[in-house]
Amino acid sequence: MKKKAYLMVLALCAALAITACGTSTDQKDDKKPAAEAQDTTDKEDSGSADSKESEETDSNKDSEEAASGDTRLVSVDDVSKYVTIGEYKGLTLDNTVEAVTDDMVDGRIKEELQNKAEEVTEGSVQNGDVVIINYVGTKDGVAFDGGTANNYELTIGSGTFIDGFEDGIIGMKKGETKDLDLTFPEEYSSEELAGQEVVFKVTLQSFKRAPELTDTWVAKNTDCKSVDDYKKEIRTTLEDEAKTSAQNTLRETAWNTVLSASEVKEYPQEDLDTAKTEFRSLYENYAKQGDMTLEDFVKAQGISMDDFEEQSGQYAEFKVKQNLIVQGIMDAENMTLEDKKSLSIQDELIKAYSVKDLAALVDKYGQAAVDESIGLLRVEDFILDNATVEEKVSAGDTQGVNGDDPSSDGSSAEGTVDEELEAADLLLDLMEKKKRQQESRMLKYEVIRQKTI
Repeated sequence: MKKKAYLMVLALCAALAITACGTSTDQKDDKKPAAEAQDTTDKEDSGSADSKESEETDSNKDSEEAASGDTRLVSVDDVSKYVTIGEYKGLTLDNTVEAVTDDMVDGRIKEELQNKAEEVTEGSVQNGDVVIINYVGTKDGVAFDGGTANNYELTIGSGTFIDGFEDGIIGMKKGETKDLDLTFPEEYSSEELAGQEVVFKVTLQSFKRAPELTDTWVAKNTDCKSVDDYKKEIRTTLEDEAKTSAQNTLRETAWNTVLSASEVKEYPQEDLDTAKTEFRSLYENYAKQGDMTLEDFVKAQGISMDDFEEQSGQYAEFKVKQNLIVQGIMDAENMTLEDKKSLSIQDELIKAYSVKDLAALVDKYGQAAVDESIGLLRVEDFILDNATVEEKVSAGDTQGVNGDDPSSDGSSAEGTVDEELEAADLLLDLMEKKKRQQESRMLKYEVIRQKTI
């Protein structure tokens, strides 16, 4: 979940902090008569005892509430038999926020203007215009695979096609057809087309052009009154996005640090089998949606069934390791999926995924995915609450733990965990973003076909 910046309700912590500070305020008066002092002391002791008893009762109630949680992420009761969990308290982490530059502001404005592009009925195509084209590519008079498309949308100047294709469209008028004599580059991925001379017959269906940035346009299309105000608003938006991105990276770094420092001693077989079944079932569902068998679907991904089974095992191990660590930390810190903070996260998930209630969330993604998401978020919050976070601003790439560059060597937190994440990238947490990624795999060959040029 791909991107995890959920607001946490910290009312319980605040209440505990207040209780801890509210002691021994009446013990400063030592000038009372002995009898009165004794009486007062007795009353104070009684009151203190009552208060202490009350606090202990409340504390016990909270402990009983936490201990009463029945939902677990793994099938085993004693997680310590299966995994050694790395240090998760007292970490030093960098929260590096990328500085927003003028170029970034201009780039975002360009995107916004492009989104507001309007169809041009007169004139000819210019660089930056968005065109809708039909095209047929031929070699020696014969159409080649992947070289034909209808109603294809292309931004001129994007570099999507081979050299000369987009430039050849510049100057064309709506409805015009033009032959483009081009040559594929020598290093082109297709051996059949690499270095070959071809002809593309291109028909311009229509084209759109982004408006010019003026005070008039700004006043008409935004809540701002001038270009300067609009640029300030865009900068603020980008700064907010940078902060959110940094927070997400911080959460990921915190978790990856613990993940990479932890070692599985033994995988619970029941959990491995469950994860493998889940992995296979998901792929079977996608194959069914594509009216394919699992074997055909796997083949379409460019891998063998043996590779698929290997990836299934890798995914299962990754998932079980994650769940063992999360459950282990929750057990050690007396946390459950039913405690107050977990319920708060549950509410945030419901809001984030725009569903009516928990039942709708479970119905959409499955109980296991929801439970695992809540557990992971719960633990990530705990890790960050107990970490030292250094705030930084950078115009470059964000840094990892203790300021180290994660890509500098294989020993860094993120560098180590990347290999473990490779298998999980096939499925991950089954939430919406990952679901879209997986669905795109079904269109792999169609995408390849369309992007042949």
